[in-house]
Amino acid sequence: MENLSGYLLFCILTVVGNVSGYPDGQVSSSCISMQPSHGANAQTSTPPYSINVQKTNYSEGDKITVTIQSNSGQTFKGFLLRTTTATKDAPIGTFINTDSSAQAISCNSISGGAASHTSNSVKQKVEVQWLAPQSSEDVQFKVTVVQSRNIFWSNILGPTLKSTRQGGSPNISTTTSSGSLQTQSKPSAADLISRDGCSTTKFCFTSPSGCDPLSDSSCYFMSSAAVDTDGLRIEISGPSTGYMAVGFSDDQKMGSDDIYTCLHDNGRIIIQHAYSTGRSPPTVLTLNSVDNITTSFNNGVIKCSFITRNQISTQQRAFTDMYYIFLAQGPVESGNIRIHSQIPFITASKVNITGFQESSSNSNGRPSAIKAHGALMLISWMTTASIGMLIARYFKEAAKQLVGGKAIWFQAHLSLMVLTVITTAIAFIVAFAEVQGWSYDTGAHPVLGCIVMALALIQPFVAIFRPAPQSKRRPIFYWFHALNALVIKVLAVATIFLGLQLIDSSSNMWLAKVMGGFVGWEALMFILLDTDVICKKKEIYQEPENTMKHEILLLIIYVCGNLAFLIALLVGIGKS
Repeated sequence: MENLSGYLLFCILTVVGNVSGYPDGQVSSSCISMQPSHGANAQTSTPPYSINVQKTNYSEGDKITVTIQSNSGQTFKGFLLRTTTATKDAPIGTFINTDSSAQAISCNSISGGAASHTSNSVKQKVEVQWLAPQSSEDVQFKVTVVQSRNIFWSNILGPTLKSTRQGGSPNISTTTSSGSLQTQSKPSAADLISRDGCSTTKFCFTSPSGCDPLSDSSCYFMSSAAVDTDGLRIEISGPSTGYMAVGFSDDQKMGSDDIYTCLHDNGRIIIQHAYSTGRSPPTVLTLNSVDNITTSFNNGVIKCSFITRNQISTQQRAFTDMYYIFLAQGPVESGNIRIHSQIPFITASKVNITGFQESSSNSNGRPSAIKAHGALMLISWMTTASIGMLIARYFKEAAKQLVGGKAIWFQAHLSLMVLTVITTAIAFIVAFAEVQGWSYDTGAHPVLGCIVMALALIQPFVAIFRPAPQSKRRPIFYWFHALNALVIKVLAVATIFLGLQLIDSSSNMWLAKVMGGFVGWEALMFILLDTDVICKKKEIYQEPENTMKHEILLLIIYVCGNLAFLIALLVGIGKS
């Protein structure tokens, strides 16, 4: 067992440090969605990268240099660059000459329709050349930049190139129908959606707080206002190439919600009315009493405005105008919406959708139950489990005095590990009770969490039926007990990393970095304590009785550092 801590360090760093994906840049399958298959959500903060284009207009055959670069000195490992137009979110033109860090790849059956990285080496700047096609449409560049496996910004929009051909860029042309899908042939009115009237003539919900969709293309915006005696005018705006949706709910959970969606499909913006049941795809309803529809899709921003006289949440609007508001965006495939690509913005409390007020995205973010789940898991596997394992490994001599017929170290180890299993079980139950099922949109986190819970329950049962100290089977128990603890610890740390990435909305993802600091701190303490054990065995200490003082001092230092990291993460979860 002398090398157990070394295995622990190696396994944890292996799990945490894995940033595999598509290091060779062959990502043609992702060129339409622009979403890496990394099992993580794109960052919602302002991207630290930008696209610079050599010219402001183009003619057929022009070779135009396009540069992807960092705005703040940050590096990146991968990227996916392509073009789009106002009428169709598909590549136009081809990429030809590139520097050694880039390559042209196939996209949407167009050879050279996109450009990507050639390796996952760090970069601050990449240049490629784009060959302009014969077209009268304006062209915009968009890029997804990968900083690390779980940190990336998708669909970063760059400058728009104007076509020099006569006719310019055509407007979106749509039609009207009486079914469940309906659009309008006047996109200009939707382009004028703004925060004018917020808190005075209409309710507004924004993220970031106070943003204006008229001047800020990164603004997620929704407004509502009463019209006549039975109508509700709804405005929706936000950056997305798939859909923007607003949901009216009686709680902060997904399910049993009334939804209106602005869906981008083959150059058209379509309005859908739907009702969600649980976490299954929403059921599309007929629009019925929805009119005055205007829509637009420009520069990667979806906007729509309409008046609805339909019931909301299957209740008569006369009964209540108070709802939680969900504002979400996500991809579209074959004309159908898919699960939202990032956590929806949710109001902190019920709001009056016909009143005059303004609300921003829930400052408390996650529901309290999910925060409690995260806090309990951190306390369990950062503190109680870590200290319990440390005591069992290093303090059998320093704390061998008997209390109640058992050594102090054993009593402490047993108490801490039982507390760990109990808090883990509570956190596990709280999460499932809150979600009311399986979280299909959270990647590997719930899978690893279930494995940790199962192994954590096995551990005490094995300990209860351990052989007597003199038994020949005692070493087998000892090794199984220790190795199972090691596996649980590694998986628990990996699960915590994934969980922190799910709730961390900061631009620099500082929660995961703090957790990384804790892993390093714990590894350092294991190394120091192992060194202390080696010195004791080789009788390097001149006064062996003082070794206990070294061990107790190291334990105190470890606990203080452990609590510092724990408190920082608990504060971060509270603010997430």
